[in-house]
Amino acid sequence: MDNRQATLELGTKPVGKLLVQYATPAIIAMTASSLYNMVDSIFIGHGVNATAISGLAITFPFMNLSGAFGAAIGVGASTLISLKLGQKDYQTARHLLGNSVSLKIITGLLLMTLCLIFLDPILRFFGASDATLPYARDYMEIIMLGNVFTHLYFGMNAVLRSASKPRQAMYATMFTVALNTILDPIFIWGFHWGIRGAAIATILSQMTALCWQVSIFCRKSELLHFQRGTFTPRWNLIKNILGIGMSPFAMNACACLVVIFINNQLVRYSGDTAVGAYGIANRIAFLFFMVVMGINQGMQPIAGYNYGAQQTGRVMQVLRYAIIGGVAVMTVGWLVGELMPYPCARAFTKDSDLIAMSVNGIRINMAAFPLIGYQAVVTNFFQSIGKAKVSIFLSLSRQMLFLLPLLAVLPPFYGVNGVWMALPASDTIAFVVTLVLMIVYMRKIKKEK
Repeated sequence: MDNRQATLELGTKPVGKLLVQYATPAIIAMTASSLYNMVDSIFIGHGVNATAISGLAITFPFMNLSGAFGAAIGVGASTLISLKLGQKDYQTARHLLGNSVSLKIITGLLLMTLCLIFLDPILRFFGASDATLPYARDYMEIIMLGNVFTHLYFGMNAVLRSASKPRQAMYATMFTVALNTILDPIFIWGFHWGIRGAAIATILSQMTALCWQVSIFCRKSELLHFQRGTFTPRWNLIKNILGIGMSPFAMNACACLVVIFINNQLVRYSGDTAVGAYGIANRIAFLFFMVVMGINQGMQPIAGYNYGAQQTGRVMQVLRYAIIGGVAVMTVGWLVGELMPYPCARAFTKDSDLIAMSVNGIRINMAAFPLIGYQAVVTNFFQSIGKAKVSIFLSLSRQMLFLLPLLAVLPPFYGVNGVWMALPASDTIAFVVTLVLMIVYMRKIKKEK
């Protein structure tokens, strides 16, 4: 099947089959990406020490901050590319590809420079103590030096999915996981590089995959390919990219602020071990959330293309299937978190105190997981059809409007458990708000028919 036919089938092939076709590679890729992060934590926990896990957890806001800038461009560009392909506007799609690459290089370099200059003060602000700061610094120095490659790698994967190449996006992610898993023990134990070795393995894996991604878009036989003149920034395209990308940017930037607040509250009420426990609980939760993100990524080009082609029935059909899948996955996550927290925590460390605190955190953190499945899919749906303002509001509501106030109110009464309890409580409130907005949107759609 040629590239044009693969794109056209987004508007003709049965929606259920399309979602399976696009979501399966994305789910495998996102699960692999989640395992990729877990591998670092597991090797660091067993190859360095428990304090290093806490140091790694301190870097999560950095990852969210970097991801915020990457998502603003990558998701914004890939969404618009899907819409333009649906409208058969292939030249504009190529300009969007070129402009997204230029933007990623510029923002990646700026973020790297600023973060390296102010690294220690930033890590202190993120909750690093005298014990965890050296580990967090060693890890983030390497990660930030490779920041441009990370941005480009994730951005190219998003565009591959929009260009009807979900399998290639999956292969790129699976390759980085496999290479990272091989390099981690070599660099951490073989070369005795400790936590720096894990960071070097991460960047080298992404750089290698990026070379392959770039080679795909260099082929002129591809419907969507690099073209001379498309890299020159165009303000109208940049404005549209950032307009759509503001929703995932807001979500990741808010996640950065929230994790900073959580880390500081955990240190205040229970010390560095609690930060490490949150790191472990977060990795377990992330595994299931990334599967839902895979479903969302499979939905995105289908919803975007058919919305651009004004096929409302197909748009709503793919949304329905995605919601069912998202809720089912998070329900499995809830069962794992409530019934099997000990083996999950034990995989990361042998430290008994850290395991005990992690078990408690996993159970509370994952208490409202089925509700997150619905909220995450609907938020991504609005983003996929270009409803940036609604998506931004839903992204902000869970973290800024509900979670941050709860993180301030509950811990004085319940101590460290109050920090954990704030997470499922905010998820529940966000679910209710998302459900109400979706009902309003559905009524609007019915009136337009």
